[in-house]
Amino acid sequence: MAIIDANYILRYLLKDIEEQYIISSNIIENTEVTLLNEVLAEVVYVLQKVYKVNRELIYNALGSILNYQNIYCYNKDVLRLAIEKYKDTNLDFVDCILFSYSKIENENIYTFDKKLKNTIDEDF
Repeated sequence: MAIIDANYILRYLLKDIEEQYIISSNIIENTEVTLLNEVLAEVVYVLQKVYKVNRELIYNALGSILNYQNIYCYNKDVLRLAIEKYKDTNLDFVDCILFSYSKIENENIYTFDKKLKNTIDEDF
């Protein structure tokens, strides 16, 4: 199995460079690949900060990719909850991943980030 990087996903979602879109769509739609949390975090950052995509569109696009049967993630449930929390709050995406680990994996999260701590505490 191979790992896809953020640029593959960005070209697939944005369809802004046709040649790269064709290549990335073939891989993303037809090949078993691993999508790492770090890569997904970079995709979210670039979509939001560089391309000014709103959180709901990011949620819809990444939620769709996470539903592909050939896309493997170490914990899709954590990522699904993270993108949902990202859509519904103003937390950074990495904080949403941490929040998701606290909920799904019952992990304690030690943080000085008040927004993250309050979000975790409110949800219990």
